[in-house]
Amino acid sequence: MSWDQYITSLMAATDGVSHVSGAAICGQDGSPWAASDNMKCITPEEVKKLIGDTSTFHQSGPVVAGMKCMMIRDQYDDPSSYCLQLKSRKDADGNTFNICVGKTTTAVVIAKGTKEANGGQVTAKVYTIVSYLRGAGY
Repeated sequence: MSWDQYITSLMAATDGVSHVSGAAICGQDGSPWAASDNMKCITPEEVKKLIGDTSTFHQSGPVVAGMKCMMIRDQYDDPSSYCLQLKSRKDADGNTFNICVGKTTTAVVIAKGTKEANGGQVTAKVYTIVSYLRGAGY
């Protein structure tokens, strides 16, 4: 499967409802492997910070694709998740978005939820891909 197909899978509707509005898969060095159009602006610096020391995220949250975020939950070390859950600050229209960052041994999977999606829905989509990639040696 090409990396673009993983993006398509992340953004696919579940029970007729799409919970992910944008997604990206990057190497842990920050290099982009695949991304939806609205997530192509993720920088290597953002990716490296997302998988680095997350202890500072409570005071100064990370930036994802230019969106300032705050950390909700760090479960990178939890085998039932391997994810970091974030919430964006309000955009110009007053909307916030749940963002999930999943980590494998070589890759970072990032998904931005739709404004209607809750964090659990976005995390479930990311965990499916992260779990598969970990099992495949990525």
